[in-house]
Amino acid sequence: MGKLAFIFVGQGAQSVGMGKEICENFKASSDIFEEASESLGFDIKKMIFEGDDETLKITENTQPTILTTSIACLMPLLENGKKPDVVAGLSLGEYSAHVAASTMLFKDAVSLVKKRGKYMQEAVPLGVGTMAAILGLEGQTVIDCCKEAASYGIVEPANFNCPGQIVVAGEVKAVEKVVELTKEKGAKRSMILPVSAPFHCSMLKPAGEKLAAELANISLSEFKCPLVTNVTAKYINDTSVVKDLLIKQVSSPVLWEESVKTMLNDGVDTFVEIGPGKALSGFIKKISKEARVFNVEDMDSLKKVLQEM
Repeated sequence: MGKLAFIFVGQGAQSVGMGKEICENFKASSDIFEEASESLGFDIKKMIFEGDDETLKITENTQPTILTTSIACLMPLLENGKKPDVVAGLSLGEYSAHVAASTMLFKDAVSLVKKRGKYMQEAVPLGVGTMAAILGLEGQTVIDCCKEAASYGIVEPANFNCPGQIVVAGEVKAVEKVVELTKEKGAKRSMILPVSAPFHCSMLKPAGEKLAAELANISLSEFKCPLVTNVTAKYINDTSVVKDLLIKQVSSPVLWEESVKTMLNDGVDTFVEIGPGKALSGFIKKISKEARVFNVEDMDSLKKVLQEM
């Protein structure tokens, strides 16, 4: 029997009504929504279940709502005795992973990511930065295109998601130039993404500095299971490095493909994506044909996981 990983999604997976079924069927999940509302000072259930897409797209709303939904979806698994050998999360999802590993209290994490979203949005004025997805090229080719476009402004790799899918971030003209160059190099698709800021690049360093001040007020507990971090794609189980890595994560590329390979090489053969959507499941299937991949976002997907595991 191989190892089990719980993985948590990042920004972009949000949708109105996410987590509603789980919330209605499990008291522990409903309690998570209540705890989030108490911590944030507004009714997060109402925002998610009765709100609109535009409200959920605002970064400082997106981050706490996805984290809350993810942890609510985690609760039935824990109640049924399913415990991970390792956890990881993409970008924002790393905070959900810390809650799952018991390093961070949920109430601390949810208020922290609301501020994280606000600081990330404020770091770069609207319209100055953007991101683009590059499909069908090797990582080094994309890195070379970023270097070539540097005369147009800041542009850097932001996410290495899976083979042939890399996201770049930076100033608008420089990102547009990378889109042009990567198309010339034979990319299957190169497209500007509908995002409000250039996440995970050096332009976000001011957000990391503000986040550092918030992290200083948070107490961490010992890891109940190891976590693979975005910044290094390596295991951590020492709380002394957590805050520094979360500060760096804001302006560093997300090494998701490498993180998954780290887990695979350590004997993980089953991944459960917890929270809205199936984006991470899709990435893992492209990284490994052998891994078993499940997701938990509603009652049907939960029942499937509980039957199969």
